[in-house]
Amino acid sequence: MNPEIIAHRGASADAPENTLAAIQLAWQQGADAAEIDVQLTADGQLVAIHDDTMLRTGGVDWAVKDCTLTKLKTRDVGSWKSPQFAGERIPTLAEVLDIVPSGKRLFIEMKCGLDAIPELVRVLSAAKTAREQTMLIGLDFGMIVAVKRALPDRVALWVTEQFATGAATSPMRPETSELIQSAVAAGLDGLDINDLVTRPSGDIASIRQAGLATCIWTVNSVERARWLRAEGMESITTDVPAKLLAGLAE
Repeated sequence: MNPEIIAHRGASADAPENTLAAIQLAWQQGADAAEIDVQLTADGQLVAIHDDTMLRTGGVDWAVKDCTLTKLKTRDVGSWKSPQFAGERIPTLAEVLDIVPSGKRLFIEMKCGLDAIPELVRVLSAAKTAREQTMLIGLDFGMIVAVKRALPDRVALWVTEQFATGAATSPMRPETSELIQSAVAAGLDGLDINDLVTRPSGDIASIRQAGLATCIWTVNSVERARWLRAEGMESITTDVPAKLLAGLAE
């Protein structure tokens, strides 16, 4: 079976990342899921943005945590990508959840601290999406464990980073077995691993054998996606969902 294709920050190769335009385009391109990053504003709102500041996407060096939602909404976050996206505004998590169709999923990467968990619980509780449509992910181990404890009925994946230690056949650090052990002990549901060309065959099978879901970021090569499919990868995050879907269908 083909793996689930997740549009990284929406269809971010073609539309401004973490915007409603990018999420809508992901659905139009046939993505199975979309991924967004969320940060907490000064007035306690969860908004979709990757960086700590608005500089790269909004043109002003405003720290998201120091601004109200109303202030952040004054900035155009689409023009930097293309004039056709002029007028796009930073969306709230609630606004993104509102456009997730039935049968599609949203991966929510927590880029903020523990103080964001109550708002996350509130927004998810009020959303029309079913529980199985939201996946909670995070790079900070302590944070994602705390999220899982606050929302035990939601799927939570640990976003991990591994680095090659030398030749393609040499182990990576930390070893996959260490990541598996930590995730299982913490009661997490899976690993969202970073893509490395040197990743040895068998790693994905080891994760799945431990009862953990497998996801990988960020894969833009059809050839690589086909290899991952053969290895049993369940979900692939990509900037180019249309390209990968077409390539896997061939």
